[in-house]
Amino acid sequence: MPKGGQVQTASIATSDQEDTLKFKLSIEAGSLVAKLYDKLLALYHQETDQHRVQQSLNKLCVRLVFCWYVDDAGLFGHNNSFNHYFQDIPAKYCRDALYGLFKVLDTPESLRMRDEWPERLAFPYVGGGLFQGCEQDLVPQFTPEVKDFIIKTGALFNWSEISPTIFGAVFESTLNPESRRKGGMHYTSVKNIHKVIDPLFMDQLQDELAQCLNIKAKAARIKALEAFQNKLAHLKFLDPACGSGNFLTESYISLRRLENQVIRERFAQQSFLGLEDLKPILVNIDQFYGIEINDFAVTVANTAMWIAKNQMLEETKSIISHSHKLLPLDSSAHIVEANALTTPWEQVVTLKELSFIKGNPPFSGARFMTHANKQDLKQVLGADWPTNAGDIDFVGGWFKKAHDVMCLFPHIKTAFVATNSICQGTSVANLWEPLLTQGSEICFAHRSFVWDSEVSSKAHVHCVIVGFANSKRLTAEPKYLYEGDLATPAQHINAYLLDGADASVCERKQPLCPDVPVGSMGNQPIDNGNYLFTSKGKAAFVHKEPQAEPYFQRWFGGKEFLYGTERYCLFLGSCTEAELENMPLVRKRVEAVRKYRQRSTRDSTVKMAQEPTKFQTQNTPNTPYLVIPEVSSSERQYIPIGFMQPQDGLCSNKLKLFPQATLYHFSVLTSAVHMVWTNVVCGRLETRINYSTELVYNTFPWPQQVSSKLRQQMEAAAQEILKVRAAHHELNLAQMYTPNKMPHDLVSAHQHNDLLVLQAYGFSPDWSAERIFAALYQLYVQYQL
Repeated sequence: MPKGGQVQTASIATSDQEDTLKFKLSIEAGSLVAKLYDKLLALYHQETDQHRVQQSLNKLCVRLVFCWYVDDAGLFGHNNSFNHYFQDIPAKYCRDALYGLFKVLDTPESLRMRDEWPERLAFPYVGGGLFQGCEQDLVPQFTPEVKDFIIKTGALFNWSEISPTIFGAVFESTLNPESRRKGGMHYTSVKNIHKVIDPLFMDQLQDELAQCLNIKAKAARIKALEAFQNKLAHLKFLDPACGSGNFLTESYISLRRLENQVIRERFAQQSFLGLEDLKPILVNIDQFYGIEINDFAVTVANTAMWIAKNQMLEETKSIISHSHKLLPLDSSAHIVEANALTTPWEQVVTLKELSFIKGNPPFSGARFMTHANKQDLKQVLGADWPTNAGDIDFVGGWFKKAHDVMCLFPHIKTAFVATNSICQGTSVANLWEPLLTQGSEICFAHRSFVWDSEVSSKAHVHCVIVGFANSKRLTAEPKYLYEGDLATPAQHINAYLLDGADASVCERKQPLCPDVPVGSMGNQPIDNGNYLFTSKGKAAFVHKEPQAEPYFQRWFGGKEFLYGTERYCLFLGSCTEAELENMPLVRKRVEAVRKYRQRSTRDSTVKMAQEPTKFQTQNTPNTPYLVIPEVSSSERQYIPIGFMQPQDGLCSNKLKLFPQATLYHFSVLTSAVHMVWTNVVCGRLETRINYSTELVYNTFPWPQQVSSKLRQQMEAAAQEILKVRAAHHELNLAQMYTPNKMPHDLVSAHQHNDLLVLQAYGFSPDWSAERIFAALYQLYVQYQL
């Protein structure tokens, strides 16, 4: 349970300084492995089977890193045993020397050939399958440079101090060709992993341990600690998209550190040397299960778990004298190579024994899935899925499979990381409404935040974390909503990640309320930019072809509307063939548009190639109209909206147009009440508002029975906002609505308008955003009756 409302990361018994050092070492190790990878890859130049080369190279790098780790951890007997083995071997014999060593490491001492090199026989049996089948792998002929690099890399720093949680992910992305093409090493920070595992199970386990330690009677305290340790040893965890195993590894480390606190209390000052029947360590890596589609990531995950196991053994040795050793690898995590969406999870773990499901499934929006992704998701959702399955993100498949498992075994609890779109826009109705209706309930959630997942790339992914379980389990468990480091108790968490009743808003083709303007998007040329010009570009074009001047109009997209940027559009809707013949440069543009449309994969666009002077979508109101930009910063208190005139120019599809809108409509749409609705139900681009006519405007419940007097007051308030804007003509709309920098008179005008709109709804000025949304949602439901 969070203490004092602040999130406490359960990385027990480690200092920030120690974690920082391990982080830096792990990143440095990843960089060294990347360099080694490139040097080794260059030696495969004569091989034609690239798939086999890739697999062999990946295994070789994993085995080398494992040897460096084990060597520095003192598990090969003497320090630097691995480097000493290679030191005096000429480069041209290194390949055979590696084959020989790997084979010995995979062979128990009793089964080894007696005529084997004495230097090899000194190495212990490793087992665990890490070196199995090495004779089938391609190992290149080493050059002196590569040999020296391997020796220097192994000796550069203490590999036993790397973080298996971070290094596993960095290592996998370093050697994964897809990750290397995208650029950058990828990892998930330990802090973000704890955002998942702490509220899922670690917070509760820490509380239980604290209760045990607070028992004053020694005999009762030891008995309680023994029961707690047995509980830890019987927990089982599944990560059904485990990648390089970072969630599994950090979960194991966290559990073992809890156990080490128990061991310190139960067995401190006792020696266990030679007492094999008495085993103080009960938690093992075989309690952890994973599913991963990439074979190399499976190997990395298992290796990271072995490294984590040894590091935890060393921490236990600092508490008691204990002779347990890592080698040979007598147990392993159950990590299988499989497609998690098409593989029954009961084939991986006995579900009735499973305790928790967690992880970070792949991010892929509904519009960006491959055909194979779509088929996998379709299979998981099933033919009778009640909503639009084609509009669900790929990660929804993992939520659905976990939901199905928990319906059968309600004792299991799940937490997944997902892009924030999973709890916004259409996902709420399409994914969450069926899940919640069929028995799932959200028990905790981290609202949208930037997921630290990349080292050298600067791209940011905006994510949420959703913990959920079967409603049968959650009757007495407290629920929490997390915003940054602040944890807030919640009565009930809905799919929008708000403390409130379940709600879902579905797209509509027409407005929910009568007597309001009908909205539509602006013009969509589908021209590959051939009809769009900057101010300078337009001037240069008209200079060469003056007769084209009448066909240019100002062009307003979101940027032009908000920032006042000048752009122009060549609008040829009324241009005749004879006029085109007199404008060869325009004709050239028209032909470019025709060819571009002909290459499209959409039938409607190909058809429009027959009329290349026309826009795919044309929307030119002949009366004043209201404009709402499709994309706007979520940091703004209000979306900057405004009126435009037909003579102002043409609007792009990035603007929503509302002909016949009045000052009254402007008052409501620019209000804090409308912003509450927008912020909850709309989709997002990263964290920016992605305003949808169908999902936001058409579903918005307008106030009922507004008196003529109040309506006039709202119109006057709207006019005052426009008047104040006009007085700040030196600022564009984006500048006027910059967060925390709005002109004071504009803020005052909006606040006055907000009070009037609240009055129109019968809402109190002191209501929270959550309460306003709840009331709006009730009104939304009433309008549909």
